[in-house]
Amino acid sequence: MKLGYLCADPGIPVFGRKGSSLHVQEMCRAFQKLGMEVTLFARRMGDNRPADLQSMRFVPLPGLANLQGEAREQAALASNVQIRHRVIEHGPFDMVYERYSLWSHAASTATRATGTATVLEVNSPLIEEQRRYRVLYDQDGALAASRKVFDAADLIIAVSDEVADYLTRFPQTRSKVQVIPNGVNTERFSDTATARAQRDGFFTVGFIGTLKPWHGVELLLQAFRKFNQTAPVSRLLIVGDGPERAALERSTHHLGITDSVEFTGAVAPDRVPQLLARMDVGMAPYPALKSFYFSPLKLYEYLAAELPVIASSIGQIKSLLEVAGVGIPCKPGSIPDMVNALNKLYADPGLRAQMGGKGRALVLSQYTWDSVAHSVVQLAGLHLGNAATQRAWQ
Repeated sequence: MKLGYLCADPGIPVFGRKGSSLHVQEMCRAFQKLGMEVTLFARRMGDNRPADLQSMRFVPLPGLANLQGEAREQAALASNVQIRHRVIEHGPFDMVYERYSLWSHAASTATRATGTATVLEVNSPLIEEQRRYRVLYDQDGALAASRKVFDAADLIIAVSDEVADYLTRFPQTRSKVQVIPNGVNTERFSDTATARAQRDGFFTVGFIGTLKPWHGVELLLQAFRKFNQTAPVSRLLIVGDGPERAALERSTHHLGITDSVEFTGAVAPDRVPQLLARMDVGMAPYPALKSFYFSPLKLYEYLAAELPVIASSIGQIKSLLEVAGVGIPCKPGSIPDMVNALNKLYADPGLRAQMGGKGRALVLSQYTWDSVAHSVVQLAGLHLGNAATQRAWQ
């Protein structure tokens, strides 16, 4: 079975160090494990192509590196013509799987008339994000492109209920949306608990993710300062990079915790397991956001690494923590809640081990990338197993 995987987002180097980069890589792996021959189309390749994905065919899409502002938007929109040609040239495919990105609609519209199964993965309300956190010049053009790709898709995968709710605003999505949360490659974290048991005596609070305002790392620094005053053997390990890093490093200085905080910067995915093995608790300290639609990869990685989680009780995280007993929920933005949770887990190694064990068991049974890919293929109506693959309704 042949799969065309398309990521036209210029902000995602598919073989890079971002969470979105890892998402693309893991879905490609999962589709390959199902026996699919994957062709990856992307604007940015990145410089960290994993050894096990070296043989996967990669097709570059038109780049936008030297353009800014309105010119960049218009070039992205115009590039749909070239993208369409490249998808057709390298096909035919049994399924086209596209990561929703602003301005892109070519892959879905190119294959619609051929009977190819067309699946669109939606991770966030991109138009709202662009308008709120960046600059959106051509809102009408962005809406038109989104409507076009929603209309062309046979199946739309939303990573959370909140994303699914957003999609209902568009008539083109009706009866097409299915919610499949993100997952984790549990094999990557199979040895982290053993490695954790063999390390030094520090109690390490950990965070992994892009350093952006909506991830709440500034709040985490303030909570850690209070916790560190009563637990001087504690350390804070911040894994990742982003636009807030310089401000966060200044905050550690102002708070007087520089010697207890480590910033690793951006790291390759293959380094993440050993860094999580250094942690005793994983943090997801989201502030009180007006809308929360994430399916955080960090959460599933913490659980796979047998880490208890302290996280804001918001969106998808809320139900996961409250039902599964794999961590301690906190009021979004509450520094006292985070401090109390840290004190509780610091004082009770048995509770940490219990929550960590439950967390890994949970992701093994429900939240693997393999299960995500299998669900996508089933929902798309494809039969796996032989070269004569056909759509279920044909």
